[in-house]
Amino acid sequence: MGLRKLARILGFAPQALSLWEKGLRLPTVADVALILGFFKVNGEKQKHLLELARTARERDWVTPGSPEITPELSGLLECERSATKITAWAFTIIPGILQTPDYARAILSNSDLTPIQADTHLTTRLDRQRILSRPEPVRYQAIINERALHEPVASEDIMSDQMDHLLEVAKRPNVSLRVLTAEGSYHPGMLGSFFLYEYGDTPPIALLEHAYSSAFLYEEDHIRAYFGLAKVLSGRALSEDASRDLIAEAAR
Repeated sequence: MGLRKLARILGFAPQALSLWEKGLRLPTVADVALILGFFKVNGEKQKHLLELARTARERDWVTPGSPEITPELSGLLECERSATKITAWAFTIIPGILQTPDYARAILSNSDLTPIQADTHLTTRLDRQRILSRPEPVRYQAIINERALHEPVASEDIMSDQMDHLLEVAKRPNVSLRVLTAEGSYHPGMLGSFFLYEYGDTPPIALLEHAYSSAFLYEEDHIRAYFGLAKVLSGRALSEDASRDLIAEAAR
């Protein structure tokens, strides 16, 4: 049964049901019971699934594989793995999907993470980059603020290598990389970075990141606003060719 049809029959918002399915939001026990009842799931299977629903908010459930991986990071991993297109606006830092190991290590080692947490995050961050080169790669559109090219996150050599890496990644047919120069007037993108995740048959999701928290947005009005902002930023950004020239200059 299709997700939208099930949502209509049971009275759920399709967006909510989609987020439950992806593991980005947790349904209540009553919601799970309603779905199980509709599909005539009973006996031991019903008992087992309802018990999972009751304990879903416990830390061990929402943190798969390692206690160092936060629920926010788990949600991000699922967003990236299942997306068909990702649009990224990077205000001060190169997006994680595009980072070199040394650039990523410089960021993580200067955070408040423990060494073990930093190692876990580094391994995870590098593993996330496979979505660009898998058999059916995600379409990745990055708009990077010029400031991010020059922000002294690491040594000059590491920054130069990072620029070279951007130039190599930009050669992929599924990657569009453009730079928004520092010149120009104020725009709402100056308030911070965001990411948009699009899917083949489910509503898109927006992610807002901050130092200590992340927010996944799925309300239609919010999503529309961020797609509008992405369009504004794209209209201000340099062409792909001009962006590569600027990045190559930053690499010297």
